[in-house]
Amino acid sequence: MSMNVSYTRMHGTGNVILVVDMRAGTIAPPTAQRIRELGNEATGPGFDQLMWVSPSEDPAHAARYRIFNADGSEVEQCGNGVRCVAAMLANTGTHARSFTLLSPAGPVEAHVDDDGLVEVSMGVPEFEPSRVPFVAERRQDRYELDVDGLSYDVCVVSMGNPHCVLQVDDVATAPVAALGARIERHERFPEKTNVGFVCITGRNSIDLRVHERGVGETAACGTGACAAAVTGQLLGLLDTEVSVRLPGGLVVVSWRGGQEPVWLTGNAETLSEGTIDL
Repeated sequence: MSMNVSYTRMHGTGNVILVVDMRAGTIAPPTAQRIRELGNEATGPGFDQLMWVSPSEDPAHAARYRIFNADGSEVEQCGNGVRCVAAMLANTGTHARSFTLLSPAGPVEAHVDDDGLVEVSMGVPEFEPSRVPFVAERRQDRYELDVDGLSYDVCVVSMGNPHCVLQVDDVATAPVAALGARIERHERFPEKTNVGFVCITGRNSIDLRVHERGVGETAACGTGACAAAVTGQLLGLLDTEVSVRLPGGLVVVSWRGGQEPVWLTGNAETLSEGTIDL
């Protein structure tokens, strides 16, 4: 039996997020095929990621969420998506403007300010190859990655999901579509990977484009911004707070190093509301 379910279509730095609040319901998430239909603007509202919000069994968390890409695949974390979920919860008036959410990658602290900016904790970056996962004999700050006979210097990190980061001279001319797709499916990334193309423009600023795993290039990627910033900090090229300019806008990433969590700050705005048939 089908059922109409309400959604809020939002964006975080241009990354289109469909938030479905099922805290009061018991419906299971849609099938992968239905998610693909909903994610395509020709057959649904269209989105980059679907955030499926449900009650948390632990009262310490305001809610829990699952994340589905537009191709139907489920992923562990989405920085822009969690900012949208946090803004939705804060705007409903049912929660304070600071709370904790439970993600597949672990707990996430969220703070929503009066101007609509949302700050979220994205966890501690994981550089150990086996935890990314990435096939390598030992941990290194940089790796050589062979793609179609060419060698690329890359950094690898997990922000709750796998990321490969390449430095480029100009993001405008970076081969995001072609090379991003090849690296996403590279044999050294057994669970595939997101791919960031970063140009460092100062100690506190970078330009970034991201080919997202299971999506392709998007206007923004929150975990990708975190990955680009922390790998640049690890190499000694960036300071503790970094402004990340993406095609969809600006976010700020802060990391004090070591076992400290990474903080991501950016907007989360409502585009439209409606219902879908599930």
